[in-house]
Amino acid sequence: MEPETRYAKSGDVHIAYQTIGEGEHDLVFAPGFVSNIELGWSMPGRGDFLRALASFARVIQFDKRGTGLSDRIGDLHTLETRMDDVRAVMDAARSERAALFGVDTGGSMSLVFAATYPERTTALILYGTSARTLWSSDHPWGETEQGYLRRVDELERAWGDPGHGAEVMRRYSPSLDETSSAAWASYLRQSASPGAIAAFERMNMLNDVRAVLPAVHTPTLVAHRTGDRVVELGAGRFLAEHIPGARFVELPGEDHSPFTGDAALLLATVEEFLGEVWRERSSTGVGADRVLATVLFTDIVGSTAKAAQLGDAGWRVLLTEHHAAIRRQLARFGGTEIDTTGDGFFASFDGPARAIRCAGAIVESVRALGLEVRAGVHTGECELVDGKIGGIAVHIGARVANEAGAAEVLVSSTVRDLVAGSGIEFRDRGAAQLKGVPGDWRLFVAEL
Repeated sequence: MEPETRYAKSGDVHIAYQTIGEGEHDLVFAPGFVSNIELGWSMPGRGDFLRALASFARVIQFDKRGTGLSDRIGDLHTLETRMDDVRAVMDAARSERAALFGVDTGGSMSLVFAATYPERTTALILYGTSARTLWSSDHPWGETEQGYLRRVDELERAWGDPGHGAEVMRRYSPSLDETSSAAWASYLRQSASPGAIAAFERMNMLNDVRAVLPAVHTPTLVAHRTGDRVVELGAGRFLAEHIPGARFVELPGEDHSPFTGDAALLLATVEEFLGEVWRERSSTGVGADRVLATVLFTDIVGSTAKAAQLGDAGWRVLLTEHHAAIRRQLARFGGTEIDTTGDGFFASFDGPARAIRCAGAIVESVRALGLEVRAGVHTGECELVDGKIGGIAVHIGARVANEAGAAEVLVSSTVRDLVAGSGIEFRDRGAAQLKGVPGDWRLFVAEL
């Protein structure tokens, strides 16, 4: 029997999910392309694959927002909102900690989730995943931007046509015969609309999570088929080389879909890996002392002159109002105040888009007090010490803020790369040398 479909509330969006099996350990299956968790049980290999996973774990599968049975409203598919959706689904399924099995772009989201929420992630499995979508000289796998956009336009025009279903099937599951193409076309139509798939793919074009890889300390398996027609093998090798301690397994075959081809070999590889992780974790316990976080620094521009103009008493009153205004915005955007020194604030966020929008709101709110602030935002691996964060990422964030001008929100290139699809626009400030930090840093002004 097919499992019951339920809904988790993530912000204003309802995310459809199912749980399969009753294993001791949880495994969240994060789809890559599109999905429909009810119709999927009739697709070749998919139901068998999920039931096999459920033989050794309680499996939680879901449809991404904008696809399948989930709401077709709200923001589409940014890494930040997708992580929010996974947390909402885990909470609804009463899963405190789980292994994440991410396919394709579900893998890039999963690895950012593992770095951001290590306390909720027991293990990470990346299948057919790439850290960056487009070809570049330092990541020579994938399509050019021009070729990618041309393919997305063709995808939108032909979406759901029987002939196009066969074309997608040949790309994702070449081991299947043509008799399955009609089922593929129906599945695509019922998983996403033409506009939704085009918006998703255009957002996905901007994916680049390479800066996050060193911050993943969850036990990680990278599995990749040698002839994968969608994501080249080299992209999988790159992931394994840059995630500390990751295990890389090459599997034979051309199918990008994990459900087709030699799915039994992939399942056996996953089961062996998770068995080792779960045995080790149950005997040693788990403790996270490092986490991926976004840091925000603000300070008042011209504070000395303002204090001299108002006098001590007047300055104290204004500073109190300034602090209250900033704390209101931190509460609104889910920020955590770490420290306050004089006229400066240091806060952390679990998502860079929230930090940028909070910074913009702070700039506007203190302007009503006759003040201007500068803000700097950076995302990186931070050390956890007594509930607070520290480390080089914090120093970089402070230095980025020092480079900002009045009423300006300045961000690092890492932040810019991680907010693809958020609608936030950036103006290139160029490269800068940050005091005490090696190398040149590319900085961008957030246009809010």
